[in-house]
Amino acid sequence: MTFSSEEKKKYMQLAFVQAKKAASLGEVPIGAVLVDPAGQVIGTGYNRRELDQDGTQHAEMMAIRQGCAELHSWRLIDCSLFVTLEPCSMCAGAIINSRIKNVFYGALDPKAGAAGSVVDLFAVAKFNHHPHVIRGLYREEASQMLKDFFRKIRRQQKLAKNSAK
Repeated sequence: MTFSSEEKKKYMQLAFVQAKKAASLGEVPIGAVLVDPAGQVIGTGYNRRELDQDGTQHAEMMAIRQGCAELHSWRLIDCSLFVTLEPCSMCAGAIINSRIKNVFYGALDPKAGAAGSVVDLFAVAKFNHHPHVIRGLYREEASQMLKDFFRKIRRQQKLAKNSAK
C-alpha cells in the first residue's frame, strides 16, 4: 500500500495518541500503530515496561501482538507499522520476523536505534526479510514529546531531592 501524506499524518497522529497514553502513566512516551493493506488499524501499542515490569512491553511489540491476533497469523505481510521512535533491536527483530512491509518512524534513537542510528538490522543482507523504512516522519513532534517527558522527570527528581534535604 502506498500512503498519501494525509494517511501518513493520520496514522502517525494515532501513534502519538498511544505515546500520550504511555506518558500519562509515567512511561516513556512511545506509541505504535499497525495498519493492514486495506488501511485498517489492526494493532496499537504504547510502552508499558515500568507498569508491567517487563522489558518486552514496547509499543511495537504490543501492536504486533494485536495484529497477529487480529489476522490469526504471525505473518503480517503487506502491513505497515507507524511508530514515534526508531525501533530497538528487539522490535526490529520482531518486525523482520513478522514480515512487516513498511516501517515509518519519527524520532531517531541515537542510543538504541536499530533502524539506522546505532545499527540497521533492516539492511542486514543475510536476513530473509527487509522492510521498507521511512525515517523521521514527524521527527520534530516525536522528539519534542520525548524531550518534554524527560525534562519533566528530571524536574520531579530535582524537587524530590531538594525536599528530602
